[in-house]
Amino acid sequence: MKLINAMPALLAVFLCAACEDMFVSRAPPVYQRPLPAPYPTQQPEVVRATPIAPHEIDIAGSCKRTEEDGFREDATVRVSHNAVQTLTWKLWVSRRGWCHFDLAEFKQVQQTPHIELHAIDGSGCTLMVWQDPRRITLAHARCEKHCTPGIYDEAWPVLFDPRSGGCAQIR
Repeated sequence: MKLINAMPALLAVFLCAACEDMFVSRAPPVYQRPLPAPYPTQQPEVVRATPIAPHEIDIAGSCKRTEEDGFREDATVRVSHNAVQTLTWKLWVSRRGWCHFDLAEFKQVQQTPHIELHAIDGSGCTLMVWQDPRRITLAHARCEKHCTPGIYDEAWPVLFDPRSGGCAQIR
């Protein structure tokens, strides 16, 4: 008699045990990559810019162009065996201002791995010329005094095609 009275309770226990599989989530395990150690044992690798390969730069270049947005450049440079013989460069930042550089205002201080010229007025302005396989670049650094106030951050380098001496394609 006790067994018959306990039957409904035992039946309920068995049913609950059988139903447990239906209600318990059996999602596949999620694999996550391990978290990095809080204190790495090695310092991260520092990525440094590739140094400029030394090139014998010889160019008689002239680049005059106007971009669609109004930026213009007019640059003439003559370099023979990494010695700058002629350099005049004027660039316009839309209609807001310009920068101007002339060789008479600079002294060449370096020939390799890139050409470097320093302003003789002590302003710290530096002009640099280097060559990669696609172009010869004439760039400036710290030359705010050679530009209209407020436009220097938008004054880009001029790029020459090493084969033709004209403006290099920028796209």
